[in-house]
Amino acid sequence: MDSPRKALVLLSGGIDSTTCTVMACREFGPENVLALSLIYGQKHAKEIAAAREVTKYLGIKDHIIHQLPDIFQGGGSTLIDKDRPNPETTYEELRKSKGVSPTYVPFRNANLLSVATTISLVKGADTIFYGAHAEDARNWAYPDCTPEFNGAMANAIYIGSYMKVRLLTPLQWLTKSEVVALGKKIGTPFELTWSCYNGSEKACGVCPTCMGRLHAFDENGLRDPIDYETIIQPSLQK
Repeated sequence: MDSPRKALVLLSGGIDSTTCTVMACREFGPENVLALSLIYGQKHAKEIAAAREVTKYLGIKDHIIHQLPDIFQGGGSTLIDKDRPNPETTYEELRKSKGVSPTYVPFRNANLLSVATTISLVKGADTIFYGAHAEDARNWAYPDCTPEFNGAMANAIYIGSYMKVRLLTPLQWLTKSEVVALGKKIGTPFELTWSCYNGSEKACGVCPTCMGRLHAFDENGLRDPIDYETIIQPSLQK
């Protein structure tokens, strides 16, 4: 009798990766899903704590938390460099500005996917779920989220794994609002997720990812179930 297929999900604890995790559980069964959360030098551990709660809720027993070497420090990202505050603006405004986004972590996603591939091979998973979506890629705000990057990494992973591991990017063509709509439909536990760039008790409400998240819920006529320190735009969060 053949062993059941396994999937590995890169789980950050945010809406996108949690939605991918629900998708993987629906397709493979939670007993055959591995969740991988990586510590890469981010300023806080709130997202790792959120990932833990998501795996408990979904019944995933194999949750790997792995710390990467300290290779991103000094790269200029506000997500890592403690002396640089995170921006308080929308993703749309960041995309319109010239130059590299202040939140860009140099070639981070290639490193995350490389680790995911190695663990998949060791653990016997043949599919990696990765939650990059269309707004991350728009105007090359994050080049390591673009379809071009995703396709290149998918080829490298497949070839480099002796054609044993495939990369799936099921949210690649979806906006954040469409991801929320999909998550609502399939039962994503939004109340357990964490998206904020800052690590306060409540989400800040003014960093790009908070504002993008609030806007996505607003466009779907939904109230975001997490608490915010400040809400400056969507009407439905009152």
